[in-house]
Amino acid sequence: MYPSARSFRTFLARAVVLSVVAASWPAALAAQQPLAQDSLRLELRRLAALVDSLRAEVNRLRSQGRTEEAQDAVAQLRAAAEAAAAAAGPPPGPPAAQEFSGRERSLQALNPELSVSADVFAHLDPDDAGAENFFAREFEISLVSNLDPFSRAKVFIGRHVEGGEIVPFEAAAGGGEAGGGHGEGFAVEEGYVEWVGLPAGLGLKLGRFHQQLGQINRWHPHAFPFQSRPLPHLAFLGEEGLGQTGASLRWLAPVGGGAGTYEATLEVTRSENEVLFGEATRPSVLGHLNGFWQLSRSTDLDLGLSWVGGRYRSPERTVDRNVYSAEGSLTWRPPERAKYRGLNLRGGVLVLDGLLTEGASRALGFWSWGELRLSQAWLAGARYEWTENPDAPEESAWLVSPTLTWWQSEFVRVRGEYDLLGRSEDVRHGRFLLQVTFAMGPHKHETY
Repeated sequence: MYPSARSFRTFLARAVVLSVVAASWPAALAAQQPLAQDSLRLELRRLAALVDSLRAEVNRLRSQGRTEEAQDAVAQLRAAAEAAAAAAGPPPGPPAAQEFSGRERSLQALNPELSVSADVFAHLDPDDAGAENFFAREFEISLVSNLDPFSRAKVFIGRHVEGGEIVPFEAAAGGGEAGGGHGEGFAVEEGYVEWVGLPAGLGLKLGRFHQQLGQINRWHPHAFPFQSRPLPHLAFLGEEGLGQTGASLRWLAPVGGGAGTYEATLEVTRSENEVLFGEATRPSVLGHLNGFWQLSRSTDLDLGLSWVGGRYRSPERTVDRNVYSAEGSLTWRPPERAKYRGLNLRGGVLVLDGLLTEGASRALGFWSWGELRLSQAWLAGARYEWTENPDAPEESAWLVSPTLTWWQSEFVRVRGEYDLLGRSEDVRHGRFLLQVTFAMGPHKHETY
């Protein structure tokens, strides 16, 4: 009893599929384990025997004169094989050599980001023709590195040259000039490690750093829109600002949503600022609250309140001291014209409680800055500041400074500035200043 042509064709089709699968298995055999290879060899032998039996059946049909059925079966077998071969594509070539690479970091990836910033200027003082006219005021080396996915470190080493500073008051009670504090030579301005991804929106910083007394105190001098810190900062904190060694804990509050962003900072540091704390060794404490709101697509508002508490100590007396600060900024920058148009208004109030003189308990100062972007490269600015003398509250000083700034690029800035400083005893002092700041590396004129 011979099978019908239809059943025979079905049987041949199944055999073709098995044959194509069998043809594709040898390349896969090389990638299998020894036990899997043995089972595949047995299956191939079974399929080879099946193909031999099919070939024998075709020959038998031909010998019996059933040539048409045999030719039809062979044609179907060839057509199915060609279709399967076309679908499978060209035969695979020899397996590519596998490359192995280690997971260790290269030595270059371990290097920190290295940058150098410079602040050089020339000034013309009509009241002092014999004064020095050119100063390489500061060179700063910055080293920044992501230590691992959880922490990063920053070190800023600067060399400052005395000369050309704005001095609010000629003499301080402890000797020297009020607003001083810089010394020549290299010194570590900042050096700290910080953890930025702690749970509950916390961030921790350990080391020496510029403290969060508002925003301006955190900036480095080469990032200022004017040549110096605000006049009250110079009188109450010194030219270096408030930079001490200790710990800083920051908390980003999970409130506000799209309406605003709120932040709180608590810092405990060693009392190292001689202008504010004298020879004290007792730790000082700083608290800071900050809020940021986006009023529109083009307008942002930033407000902050700060307090610093510590003790001033000298051979003559010891006084508890507190500094209160309120600072804010309003920025207008249309997104579609941000490179060509913009306005930034910034100002603050500083109060020093705990004076060394009799008859007064506190000194007050305020400052206001404004800068207007005229084009992509040109900006015009002006500031007005006023402060009382913490060592002689009956004295005060004020400062007016118009500026014109040209940004050659994000790495080079040239500024022309005129500083007019006045004191309550009808003393006025004016000078012209040409300042050039430039930066090499990724740490440019950074504000943070």
